[in-house]
Parts: sequence; C-alpha cells; structure tokens
Amino acid sequence: MAHLFGERSQGQSKREKTMSSSLSSLSLSAPVSDLPSPFGDLTTTLSDTDIRETAYEIFVAVCRTSAGKPLSYTSQSSPSPSQPQPSPPASDSPSFQRSLTSTAASKMKKALGLKSSSSGSKNSPGKEISPAKSVKKPVTVGELMRVQMRVSENVDTRIRRGLLRISASQLGKRVESTVLPLEFLQQFKASDFTDQREYDAWQKRNLRVLEAGLLLHPRSPVEKSDAAAQQLRKIIRGALERPIETGKNNESMQVLRSAVTSLACRSTDGFSDFCHWADGFPLNLRLYEVLLESCFDVNEETSIIEEVDELMELIKKTWGILGINQMLHNLCFTWVLFNCFVATGQVESDLLDAANGQLAEVAKDAKATKDPMYSKILSSTLSAILGWSEKRLLAYHDTFDGGNLESMQSIVSLGVSAAKILVEDLSNEYRRKRKGEVDVARNRIDTYIRSSLRTAFAQASLTMMEKADSSRRASRNQLNPTPVLAILAKDVGDLAAKERELFSPILKGWHPFAAGVAVATLHACYGNELKQFVSGITELTPDAVQVLRAADKLEKDLVLVAVEDSVDSDDGGKAIIREMPPYEAEGAIVNLVKAWIKTRVDRLKEWVDRNLQQEVWNPRANKDGFAPSAVEILRIIDEILDSFFQLPIPMHPAILPDLIAGLDRCLQYYATKAKSGCGTRNTFVPTMPALTRCTTGSKLQGVRKKKEKSHNGQRKNPPGATMNGDNAFGVPQLCVRINTLQRLRSELEVLEKRVITHLRNCESAHADDFSNGLEKKFDLTPDACVESIQLVSEALAYKIVFHDLSHVLWDGLYVGDPSSSRIEPFLQELEQSLLLISETINDRVRTRIISDIMRASFDGFLLVLLAGGPSRAFTQQDSHIIEDDFKNLKDLFWANGDGLPVELIDKYSTTVRAVIPLFRADTDSLIERFRQVTIEAYGSSARSRLPLPATSGQWNPTEPNTLLRILCYRNDERATRFLKKTYNLPKKL
Repeated sequence: MAHLFGERSQGQSKREKTMSSSLSSLSLSAPVSDLPSPFGDLTTTLSDTDIRETAYEIFVAVCRTSAGKPLSYTSQSSPSPSQPQPSPPASDSPSFQRSLTSTAASKMKKALGLKSSSSGSKNSPGKEISPAKSVKKPVTVGELMRVQMRVSENVDTRIRRGLLRISASQLGKRVESTVLPLEFLQQFKASDFTDQREYDAWQKRNLRVLEAGLLLHPRSPVEKSDAAAQQLRKIIRGALERPIETGKNNESMQVLRSAVTSLACRSTDGFSDFCHWADGFPLNLRLYEVLLESCFDVNEETSIIEEVDELMELIKKTWGILGINQMLHNLCFTWVLFNCFVATGQVESDLLDAANGQLAEVAKDAKATKDPMYSKILSSTLSAILGWSEKRLLAYHDTFDGGNLESMQSIVSLGVSAAKILVEDLSNEYRRKRKGEVDVARNRIDTYIRSSLRTAFAQASLTMMEKADSSRRASRNQLNPTPVLAILAKDVGDLAAKERELFSPILKGWHPFAAGVAVATLHACYGNELKQFVSGITELTPDAVQVLRAADKLEKDLVLVAVEDSVDSDDGGKAIIREMPPYEAEGAIVNLVKAWIKTRVDRLKEWVDRNLQQEVWNPRANKDGFAPSAVEILRIIDEILDSFFQLPIPMHPAILPDLIAGLDRCLQYYATKAKSGCGTRNTFVPTMPALTRCTTGSKLQGVRKKKEKSHNGQRKNPPGATMNGDNAFGVPQLCVRINTLQRLRSELEVLEKRVITHLRNCESAHADDFSNGLEKKFDLTPDACVESIQLVSEALAYKIVFHDLSHVLWDGLYVGDPSSSRIEPFLQELEQSLLLISETINDRVRTRIISDIMRASFDGFLLVLLAGGPSRAFTQQDSHIIEDDFKNLKDLFWANGDGLPVELIDKYSTTVRAVIPLFRADTDSLIERFRQVTIEAYGSSARSRLPLPATSGQWNPTEPNTLLRILCYRNDERATRFLKKTYNLPKKL
C-alpha cells in the first residue's frame, strides 16, 4: 500500500517474519532511574508496557493517514492544559511517511547541543533494534517510531487493523472525539489474538486505562455518587475477575460504552466534541513522557536519534488528546532529558546541557503562567530535579573530581535554575519581599560550598584519625610522631588548594566569592577542632607547639585566599574576614610559653629557698671562695635558657623579656636571701650608756677593778652587741656571701651575652632583637647584689669591730688610765682580721670591705671617746694620747701606702678629726662653747636653763650632745660641778 498504516498483504516476507520474531524477544524496558516521577503516581495495575502501548496507540491514531476520511482534523489554536485542542491532520504530516534516507543533522539536536549518535550510518540513520543480523532496519519515520517504542510488528498490525475498523465505523469522526480503548475493545474479540492469555491481558490493559483516565485521574473531578462512575467501577471490577465479551452489538459493551461516554464527554470548556479520557493529570503526562522517551536511541540510550525533528513533529500531534501545550511540553521534555541522563549513569553531559537549555524555556513559561495545575506540576518537577542535584552538590567533593568537572558545572546550573524558578516564580514569600533582597543563586551556592566542605572536612578528619591509629599501632617505638591536628592542618590546606583550583572557578559563576566562602568554612571547621585541643592543653609540649604552629600557618594561608578572592568586593572582603575569627594560635603558644616560664621560675625560686637554707657558706668549698649554690643556680639558669631557645616556637624574641624578668626575680631573690640573717650596723653597735659625771678617786679605782676582772674573767659583750653565733655568720662565711654576690653580679654579663648568641640563631629573630639589648638585661639583680654586698660588708665590718674585737675595743681601750690602756691591742687583733679577710674576699670587693671596717673602727674609736661609759675619763693632757692612737689607727689602713688611699682614709676620718681637738680644749672654753651651741639650738629660752640635749649619734664639734659628752668624760672638778649644777647628773650608773 502507498500509505504506511494500510492493511498489510498476506504475503509477508520470510525476512519480515524473522524481524517480527526478533523484536518480540527484545527487552521491552527502557532505562529506568531511581528518581520518582514528579508527575504523580498512577494506579499500580498499569505497567510501563501498558503505558507505552497505550501511548503508541494514541500516537498512531493521531498520525494515521488513509486514502479515505481522516480520523483527525486541523487545530486552529494553541491548546492549554485545561483546554486541549485537536492536533493537525495526519494528512498534513508527510514526514511520517518519509523514507529514512536523509543524513542532515537534526536542527533540534543542534539547538540543544546534542551530539550525533555513534551507532548510525550514512545510508541508514535508523538504528538496529537487536544485535540479531536478521532484524531489518526501519525505512520510514513511522517504522522508526515503532522500533523506538519497542512495539512488535504483530502488535503494530493489530493496532492499525483496529484503527481501520474504527475509521470505517465512525466516518469523519475526529480522533479527539474518540475514546480509543473503548473503540478497540469493541473492534476486537478473543479470536483476533493468538491465545486467550494474550487477549485477557490486552482487555485488562484497556479497562485499566479507562479506569485511570476516567475514574482515578480524570481531567475534571468525578463525584462519588455519579451513576456512570459507579457503573464503570462495577464493570471494571467484574471484568478484571472474569473477562467480558467484547465486539460489536454486545450488550456488555453497550453498557460499558454508555458509562464511558457519559464520563468522557463531560465538559466545562465548551468543547463538547472532545472526549476527555487521557488528558487528566498525571496520566496524560506519563503517556507524553513515554512518547518523548522514544526520541532516545534504543541501541545507544544516551543519544537522541537524528530524526528527532520529524519524530517530535508527529509526537506533538498527540497534544489534543493528552491536553498538552507548549509549556507542558517544555517541562516534560526537560524532565525526560534530565531523567535519561540520570538513568543512563550520568555519563553523557550533553543530555544535562540540553536539560539546562530546556529549563531556560521553562523559566520563561513560569513567569508567564498563572495556571495552578501547571504551577503544581512545575513545582513537583523542579523539586525532583533540585533534590537530585543538591544531593550531589551538598557533597560535591564526593561526587566530582578532576575528570567530571564539566558535568558539575551543568548540574550546578540545573540546580540553581530550578531553585530560582521555585523561589522567584512560585514562592509567595519571595514575592512579598523587595526585588533584589534575595539572591537565590548566591544563597544556594553558598549552601553547597559550606555543606560540601563540612562533609569533606569530616571525612578528612575521620581518615586522618584512622591513619593515626594505624600508624601508632604499626610503630609503637617511633619517636616524635607528627600530632594528629598538625596532619589535619596540612590536609585542610591541601583541601583548600584543591577547592581553589578545581571547584571555585566553576562556582564563581554564581557566587563571586566562592573561594572566600570555602576557606571561611574550612577555617571554622578546623577552628572547632583546634578550640577543643587548646582547651585540653595544660602545659607546653612539642606536640602542642607543632599543632599550634600548623594551625597558625593554615590560618594565614586561608586568610590570604579570602583576601585575594574578595579584593573586588564592595567591603573589601570584610564580611568574609569577619567569618574567620582568629585562631589566636600564636597567642595560645605565648600563653603556654609563659606558663612554661612561670613553672620553671617558680621551681627555681623553691630551689633557692631550699638550698639557701642548707648552704653553709664554706670558704673552702672552692678555690674562688663563693658558695656552690651560686654555681648551681647559674647552671640551672643556663639550662632554662637552652631549653627555652630549643622550644619549637616562632616568637622567642617576643617572649624572651618575660623569661629574663622571671630569672631576674629569682636571682634578685637569691641575692636578698644571701644577706638574710647577717645583721646590720645597728645589730652590733652597743647601746649608749646613760650620761654620768666624772670624778677622780673612787671612780677610777672602781674602773681599775672592773678592768682587772674583765681581763681575768670571761669576755662580755656590751649591751646590744649580741649576735647569732652560728658558723654561717662567722667572718669567713660572711666573706663567702660577699664573694658569692659579687660572682653573681659579674656572671650577669656572661648570661646576657649568651642570650644574644641564642637570639642570633633564632629563625624568627631580627637585627633589632639583639642589637637593642635593653629587654634582655637583668635589671633587678645587679642592684640587689650591690645592695646586699653593701649590707653584708657593713655588717661584717661592724661585727668585727664591735663584736669580735669588743674585748679590746669596748672593754679595753682607755678603760681606767688612758695611758695604760691604749689602742695597740685593738690594732693587733684588727690587723689579724684584716689579713684573714684579705685572703678570703674577692679582689673586686676587697677595698670596699676594708673601707667598711675602717669606717667601723673610726666609729668604734669615737664611740669609746664619747659614749664609753663611766669606766673612762680623760684629762686635757690625754688629748696627746688620743691623737697619737688615732694616727696609728689610720696608719694601719694606710699600711705605708699598700693599703687604702689617703683620700679615702681622710674621707672616712673627717668626723673623728673634727672631734678629737675638743679633748685638747680647756674645761671653761668647753662649757662656754656648750652654752652657746645649746642656746643656738634651742633658742633664747635656753638662757635661763640649759635643756639636756638629746643623743643624736651624729658627732660634731658644733653639736650640743657631742660637747656635753666630752664634759661628762672630762676628768676635771670644774666639769663635774657644772654637770651637777646644770643637770644633776649622777657619778655612776
């Protein structure tokens, strides 16, 4: 026959029979994805094969051409989902009959960016439906559609036969006015099938289609009380249990026709000629989806056939029956392209790009439509696409690598486009907000970046922990393994680099600061781990420092990426940087180092306390005459400094002042403790006795007896001259203390030079760190050493003079007759003490110690003269003795030029040299001078009665107390009467 769907001749060739047999054995299932249909659920009794055969029947019906009367007519308007229109006449579709000889590329495929299928040939664009060599290739578009729909020739023949019979019985009737399943049921009987089982399955399929189209998914809702609906349900239930008799003029068929026609011809749109049996949602969309799926090559599932233009032209003729319009077509075709990409293993990115292209058309439709049914289907479809896309994009590090980044870009585009339509066109909340307030694309990309990087970070953490555990088990004896968080910091840095190289350039198309968001997310993820780690650190360890340094480096790298990525932003990247609160790893290191310093300084202070309590200050402990504890504390400080500079930290110069200050305090404490218990000048200087007046005779006789008793009996210290007698405070021990303090002081310069040497070797040190040494000096210890040396030296001097030599000074010098108790014994013993000290004391402090002893000797000499008590009395003639003794005392320290300098001796002897001449003055002149200076000191009120001047201890020829004491010790009757009359002083204590 000239037309494709005329009755076939009975002389079907053997080759055609073989092809039919091969097709019947072909798998009838297209690729299936795991995605649920966004169009809604159909009855479970309709299989994919049922849907496909029904769709094919509709397709053939609307495209059928015969020499007689058409079964369809030309559409004059564009149909809508709620107002289906008839399709163009089949007679106007010459492409349906065209032979498949053209090799021209499809315009649609070019527009969609789809490549040509690899299995086609120049002479035959149609595709093999089976690898069997006996299967012939389609030669027309109609034959191609049968192969694409996986319909066997037997089934195709029966459909065409049925359509011929329907056409003959309903001349001139439009196809849109025909309920095809009902008409097929009436045209065929069991005898038209090869066996009863095939007929039963065919009958049930048609009844289920009627049930789905008229009862389960009708275009307009059906009331439960509708009689036709109740009748149809009853017929279908009965037929599913026991097949009904079909064919013409059958009573059961008349009842069925009445019920079906009543339901199918219900109309609210004014087109009463339409039969609404397949245009209800989602049945119509599922049927149309199957038709669109026929555009994919049965042999190469990821490719659309080259003849898609002609095929699509014929498929669109079903719009009238299915209630499809351009908007629904765009949406369905988008889903079919996308679903095929998913179902075929996501390997063909062209399909994804085509879906993106179609989605752009859907976006235009979404802005133009107000149809609630379309909006519902649109929302469901886009949600399915968005859900699938986001499942991959929310963890895109798991989904994509360097080999499939092209598909990532397409999936991002698809997901963002779907999200924008859902939010901008379907969301009421979005419409209520001001335009531009919500950037959907940027928000979605922001979410994807943060989610995927959190997932990637969690996986990296888990992997790192597993590797660390495995490594520890495998090498338990391994020294200094890299801590876990330090490894993780490197992994995070690598992850950030990979993100910036692979993914950020893609995502930047939708989010201008994609890299910044990525590093901010990684910064936060690692920061949470670091915070927990830092909270558990109690002391500075190499692991802790290594982790913190790794964290500091990571943070600097991440911040650099954020700054570079945000350089063109309006705020200069401040928003991203605000998302990255500093780890303060360097601050944590500083705190740990300070704690480390405090621990060692505290331990050193405890050591000072403990060791100085046990120190015996033995002068024979070493040849240099200083305490072993000083050697030890300097050694400990050396070790602390070495340990400090060995710490793997980057800020030695910055924290060094804290360490120096702590060590300085310890050394200061040592210097302070070294003088503890040594006493002071006042510890050894005796208390001045009360003033008495001197008389000749009984006083001196009593003094002589006391002198003899003191020489024959045990020596007795003067009042206030008591002192701890422990060897620790003997003269040699005090000398060792002084030597030790001097050694400590001199070693400070060595320590400071050693610190500078350490600094020069520091990786983070700068020239200023060691050129400016102010912060590297021991500030407290030098002054403490000087102060302690001064105190101990003075204590040593006054101890020797007033304590150790008190028996020859206080108990012997000028007691009784001055001429017989002169200074020679004192000088002899003092000289021995000086020799002992010279042998023990350090050369650098010897002059100071000798000077302090000289000053103490001068003070002691003067104290004997002015406060020696009633055992001493001097005449005017004794002044020669006193002057001569004092000269000998000075000469002892001058030592014929080998001792102290004359200038120093003169400096310390000034007071004595000023007072001694008073002993040469006569009594009357002394009394008169005393009167004058007293009146000058106390005013005119002192003229009538001279007040008793207070003892200041500051001897001076013009000081009343000094003159009064000379009078008290003047062995002269005139002086005695003056003292009795003026002050009524006693003769004895």
